[in-house]
Amino acid sequence: MNQAYQSLFTPWKIRDVEIKNRIVLCPMGGTSLFGWMEPNHFDTEAARFFLERARNNVGLIIPGIAPIRDTIGGRWLYQNKKMFRQLKPYMEQIHATGAKLFVQLTAGMGRSWGISDQVLPLHKNPVLRTLAKPILDTDYQLASPSPLPARWAEDVTCPEMTVPQIEEIIEAFAKTALLCKEAGVDGVEVHAVHEGYLLDQFAMKYTNHRTDAYGGSFENRYRFAVEIVKAIKAVCGQDYPVSIRYSVISKVKDFCYGALPGETDYTEIGRDMEESEKAAKYLQDAGYDMLDADNGTYDSWYWSHPPMYMPQNCNLDDVAYIKGCVDIPVVCAGRMEPDVAAEAIAAGRIDAMGVARQFLADGEWVTKLLEDRTDDIRPCICCHNGCFNLSHYKGHANAQSFPDTRGMARCAINPPTMQSQKYKITPAEHKKNIAVIGGGIGGMESALVCAQRGHTVTIYEKSGALGGVFVAAAAPSFKEKDRALLTWYARALSQNPRITVKLHTEVTDLAALGADEVIVATGASAISLRVPGADKGIQAVDYLLGKAPVGEKVVIVGGGLTGCEIAYDLYLQGKQPAIVEMKDDLIASPTVCLANASFLRDFFKTNQVPVYLETSLKEIRDGSVTVTAKDGTTKELPADSVILSVGYRPAPLAPKGGHIHLVGDANKVGNLRTVIWRAWDVCMKL
Repeated sequence: MNQAYQSLFTPWKIRDVEIKNRIVLCPMGGTSLFGWMEPNHFDTEAARFFLERARNNVGLIIPGIAPIRDTIGGRWLYQNKKMFRQLKPYMEQIHATGAKLFVQLTAGMGRSWGISDQVLPLHKNPVLRTLAKPILDTDYQLASPSPLPARWAEDVTCPEMTVPQIEEIIEAFAKTALLCKEAGVDGVEVHAVHEGYLLDQFAMKYTNHRTDAYGGSFENRYRFAVEIVKAIKAVCGQDYPVSIRYSVISKVKDFCYGALPGETDYTEIGRDMEESEKAAKYLQDAGYDMLDADNGTYDSWYWSHPPMYMPQNCNLDDVAYIKGCVDIPVVCAGRMEPDVAAEAIAAGRIDAMGVARQFLADGEWVTKLLEDRTDDIRPCICCHNGCFNLSHYKGHANAQSFPDTRGMARCAINPPTMQSQKYKITPAEHKKNIAVIGGGIGGMESALVCAQRGHTVTIYEKSGALGGVFVAAAAPSFKEKDRALLTWYARALSQNPRITVKLHTEVTDLAALGADEVIVATGASAISLRVPGADKGIQAVDYLLGKAPVGEKVVIVGGGLTGCEIAYDLYLQGKQPAIVEMKDDLIASPTVCLANASFLRDFFKTNQVPVYLETSLKEIRDGSVTVTAKDGTTKELPADSVILSVGYRPAPLAPKGGHIHLVGDANKVGNLRTVIWRAWDVCMKL
């Protein structure tokens, strides 16, 4: 092991529970041992996921939020005694690895509940809402400290939670925690004075307007969280560890508008550092034994679920500061890098490193760190495509599909994660020679899956490098993890003796390859606009690859994810970007997580980047473009350069049929998740 990581592998304690190292697998929605959206049960898929990570040297595991009351059906966790009987032998398996496990329990989500496009009409119809209540009680799910606008549907007002409901939740925490203790669980974590969830909404002035014992003063606002820990300690004993998920600073300027990294000239309407100093100490004195900390709320979601645009270790300084205010251990999460975390732990700035989504991308990464095999770690690229793609844009609530809501905490780049029965490597009955045409992500993933199954694979790539369009996607400065993923692929291919790569090799005759099966992964071609002067425009890929330099004033046509990332990249270079988009919102896509999209929207709003929505390109001229607004009026925008980012069409070398299979964008234009999962769908059958 590299000695730079030595402090990560030292023991520490939460009360009397000793943890063998300083790496904490942080909670992720969708990984609860008691199920997620469905009625509570012992979830074998989540159990399998955590046991594999425990066997790979994680110190402390905190499964994702377990609703104290079922979303579907409304049953309380403590009412399912069978589930806890099943949990007990599982805990023995966890302990046999040397790991410890805390169960995270949530009071609820309040205005942050991700009400979906499918459920929203039901909630808005009083008759349907009443009829559905025994199955899905939307009023209960949305219940908040005060009447508040729902995060995902701003025109919906959340009802105020009643005192009897609060008392019922406090009692349920105590009963459930006791069952956890009796099942051998090492501790529980209370969710959460964190991220703008229900308890956090009670704690903050801008979301708590109550005048009873749970609102008004500082003590009243934190009363809910305090009474929960006191109730747990009363039944489980003072020595039973209880941690709390905690946001140090809310980073909120207004409802649905967050503060960006480095931004200090704003008025914090949530919890600022002054209040956080007091709150952290107050929660400690109430009985909490550890702070599992980062920053942010759903109104500044990119702090709690940092996309690639956020700095690495983005929460470290704030969390380290708050550690100086308490005597209990403090864990820091948020794009934490092992070397930085190790240094912070050695200096006493934090007690442990919180990591979540890297465990989805590579469940063995801690073992690889220990064995000095860091080059073999498949990096998380912070895309949220598979793990947390709740999306939101104008005219939509949570646009995430129901299967994705049901199956969160999967991974775009590692399909077997939380899908181990659907995606798994099995030896092929008949070993074949397989040709893969195209060396992009889809082609490389197909080659790896086929080779792991025992096939012999040849990749034919007409250019001089692997990676395809992903090389362009990985070009901006903030895409260091994308570039690391390309390096990981190149290494994985080179280490597999069943894979041959032929660069500078264009295929024109599939039959001449003599392959048993052919996988076509030739990607997509850019859509061309039929407007005067279109030839003066620069295709997005050409800009990203550095093939076409741009001037100071750059108009980007297309406000989807790629166009917005290009605008962000240009701004970071000191350029003056402007975005022209035909739709009524930026990144109006059901596949892009709100944490990613809201960062870019907030960035453009804060930095006054011109955005022209419901506007189409009419003409490109030398030095300007003419655009047409929704009302038919035209406007001329200055433009030294124009970048076109208006989408792609599949460009398969050959049609699907017989022994010819299409993967990636050659099959259907999508994102990294669709490309990689499609590769597995095809290659598991060959």
